[in-house]
Amino acid sequence: MPDARGRYGVFGGKYVPETLMYALDQLEEAFLNARQDAAFQKELTQLQQQYVGRPTPLYFAGRLTRHLGGARIYFKREDLAHTGAHKINNALGQCLLARSMGKPRVIAETGAGQHGVATATAAALLGLQCDVYMGAEDMERQRLNVFRMQLMGTRVIPVTSGSRTLKDAINEALRDWAAQVERTHYVLGTVHGPHPFPLICREFQSIIGKEAHEQILKAEGRLPDMMIACVGGGSNALGLFHPFLKEEDVRLIGVEAGGISLVPGMHAARFAGGTPGMLQGAMSYVLQDENGLIGRTHSVSAGLDYASVGPEHAWLHDSGRVHYTHVSDQEALDAFQLCSRLEGILPALESAHAVAEVIKQAPALSPEKIIVMNMSGRGDKDVEQAARFILAGEEA
Repeated sequence: MPDARGRYGVFGGKYVPETLMYALDQLEEAFLNARQDAAFQKELTQLQQQYVGRPTPLYFAGRLTRHLGGARIYFKREDLAHTGAHKINNALGQCLLARSMGKPRVIAETGAGQHGVATATAAALLGLQCDVYMGAEDMERQRLNVFRMQLMGTRVIPVTSGSRTLKDAINEALRDWAAQVERTHYVLGTVHGPHPFPLICREFQSIIGKEAHEQILKAEGRLPDMMIACVGGGSNALGLFHPFLKEEDVRLIGVEAGGISLVPGMHAARFAGGTPGMLQGAMSYVLQDENGLIGRTHSVSAGLDYASVGPEHAWLHDSGRVHYTHVSDQEALDAFQLCSRLEGILPALESAHAVAEVIKQAPALSPEKIIVMNMSGRGDKDVEQAARFILAGEEA
């Protein structure tokens, strides 16, 4: 748990304008009350089961296991949750919180579009007005998700400032929230931002790891040797890892976007190329120059294309409990294709980064070892984007 100031060691905190402090305090109080509110928890559990489709399966990837010739590989199938990714876990919980606070409007930011779709879905279910901010570049590469949001009655607002990606969408969402805080709740989509957002998102996403803990014991009679998840802001990874943090024999690996290379501006690997700094309300690792100016980022995956990472991840990195590595665009695209061919599962390009790390790790382990990987989302949204890169590579 973070301390009273919302810090994980030196990371985290609340770096926001005074106008937002009241809203953050109100949100923290509502969240802590909801954790103890039997009616809130009953409704959330019912919706998780009947609407989201939980528990999601833990699937043994037999053909990929045999192909790689090493550890037994399991996928935690968050791609089978309603809307096609883990994002619905947090979006549904926060929209229920918004309703409990009497706020009729929610806003969100989105990169790959999955959090926007999840928020639009939960808002439609609960009868809330919804606006989603999305970078203009991300809108172009995720046109299908833009239309899905619009179908559910959400207004998608293009952001044309800066790099026109996730960082800039968050900036605009924060400005909107500050201006309309009395009637609006900001459904922040990952374990970043000012306290209590990292805590709230982690708690709603930790259902992933709780289910996986029970499922792997049922399947194998013991805990896994290794768990792997991709890390953008970091919600799917913390959702998987958090219930296992005290299990010291379980190695935890977070996979960042290595992009084209580790040259500044060509990747989004914060632990490989970043330094501690403040971005969008929290202290964490940030891709920035020596003057603190936020650097440009790149990833083939819109959801990993972000200059910072959740503060709890920063703390887990510095403490050594979680090992963080990075995977290149090409490695992710190769993994995208291999997983599709061998398992008939199209991973999201975000999840394909985790598949690529599995491809590296599994052959070095004995067949008695077990890997659990979070399949955080499905790749339907990425087919057009992946095809463009894959076909371009074949032509080259």
